[in-house]
Amino acid sequence: MSELPDHTIDKADAPILRSENRFKLACFSANIGGGLVMSDVEELPKAVWDEQVRLTRKAEEVGFEAMIPLARWRGHGGRINPHHRSLETFTWAAGLSALTERINIFATFHVPTVHPVMAAKMASTVDHISGGRFGLNIVAGWQPDELAMFGADKRDHDERYAVADEWAQIVKQLWQTTGDSDFHGQFFDVVNAFSEPKPVQRPYPPMMSAGISPAGQDFAAKHCDMIFAAIENPAKTAEKVAAIKAMARERYGRELKVFGVGHITCAETDEQAQAEYQRVILEHGDWDAAKVTIGKLMAHSQTVDYESSEIRRLMEGVIRAFFAHPLTGSPETIVAQIKEMADAGLEGMAITWNNYDLGLDQYEQVLHPLMVDAGLRVPATVATAAA
Repeated sequence: MSELPDHTIDKADAPILRSENRFKLACFSANIGGGLVMSDVEELPKAVWDEQVRLTRKAEEVGFEAMIPLARWRGHGGRINPHHRSLETFTWAAGLSALTERINIFATFHVPTVHPVMAAKMASTVDHISGGRFGLNIVAGWQPDELAMFGADKRDHDERYAVADEWAQIVKQLWQTTGDSDFHGQFFDVVNAFSEPKPVQRPYPPMMSAGISPAGQDFAAKHCDMIFAAIENPAKTAEKVAAIKAMARERYGRELKVFGVGHITCAETDEQAQAEYQRVILEHGDWDAAKVTIGKLMAHSQTVDYESSEIRRLMEGVIRAFFAHPLTGSPETIVAQIKEMADAGLEGMAITWNNYDLGLDQYEQVLHPLMVDAGLRVPATVATAAA
């Protein structure tokens, strides 16, 4: 049977990779009940479909390059069990891809939960639904109670990325091989694997990862187009970005884009924004759930003093969008902070808010004009024409 003449595009043309905007923007974690915040305030997202369609279309309309979901399979316990409700990300991406025209739509998943042969087929399918706008956010997987739901044991840290390395090799092999292919590794043994159609994007869709450890950074440098890095002060961020990019070039001859994750609390004045942060995060935050999460993250520590200032600071970071960099203040303050990150070498940011509708409106009405003036974004008419 002859091959169908599928329409193809170059992966390099993906909005999140080729946008004329100096600083790329992605709407992050809207598919989770509560977004990325562990709080009981009413304005957090609810993870219902009509809301997802509205937010995605609004993000596309105001010029965001991508929608990136979070993968969760159960909540974090505590007082309100935050993040217990979530929309699965491959099917979420398929639905939203059919209802949008320009924005990149990503799926986020844990490697132990999706076999690479299945993932290759699903990703290609969504890429066809979207017309070549799909992307993958690959997570090695670390929460044992979630992995146990799939009968998967939690592996040692570096071994998780060794598994992810084989996983990525298999999906890329399937996307680029005509006919059957085999793969014999330490963790996967695949015989006569086959996948058609190939993705619309060639050689395959954009991939990103959030690994911040040496093993995680090596995985991203080898397989991904983008990596999320923890944001510190501008000087440390610049040093970190330069080191990651240099490592990717030296080891694999690849250019790796570095993104951050930010949580925006914007108000007319810095004082009003700080008061809103105090209300949502400090007063209404689920400190019990944050304690549970810190306990998992520090499982190998013999004792954890949850009343110490250091641990309380970490717990606040968990409540505030899981350590997303706090961008709190007036529009001018927030744009100045973003420009510092851009000047430090970050090429974009995945953004969360307490109220996603309000956040996108604030971006369109006040933040975008300031970002244009700062040289971070192009005027909306130019961005739309280039999409």
